[in-house]
Amino acid sequence: MSTITPSHPLTGACFCGAVTYALSAPPVLRAYCHCTQCQRLTGCPFIHTIHFPASAFAWTHDSPVDSFVNPLKPWKTRTRCRACGVTVSSHNSKTDRISVWGPHLARDDSGHILRWAELRPTAHIFYGTRLLDIGDGLGKWEGYEGTSEKIA
Repeated sequence: MSTITPSHPLTGACFCGAVTYALSAPPVLRAYCHCTQCQRLTGCPFIHTIHFPASAFAWTHDSPVDSFVNPLKPWKTRTRCRACGVTVSSHNSKTDRISVWGPHLARDDSGHILRWAELRPTAHIFYGTRLLDIGDGLGKWEGYEGTSEKIA
């Protein structure tokens, strides 16, 4: 298994490819998020979220982006592509972490996310507000894995 480093970064992009980024450190959290904010902002019942130190994140494009400050959580700012509208990252100013989502990461020719072993979710977070039950054997947490109540 390779480790995400500045010389071996992880890359991702929006749907149209105009907005791109690179990550230069291993993730500090990788989970399926079931929070109502992710549900409402993506339209999906849950999303594969991966958190990194903000210092490990760098934009690698020249295209303009838009930002959206969450009025319910003003410490969270999401950034999206102006061309296709896809949200590609979220910055949490309380933790100084950047979140990206698995579907935006680089893939191989068969469509599989590259470096999956380093990015595979380890838990379900904010599972109390889930829209459907998931029976995959991963731990289910009321909030963040390891810092909240484990509920399944």
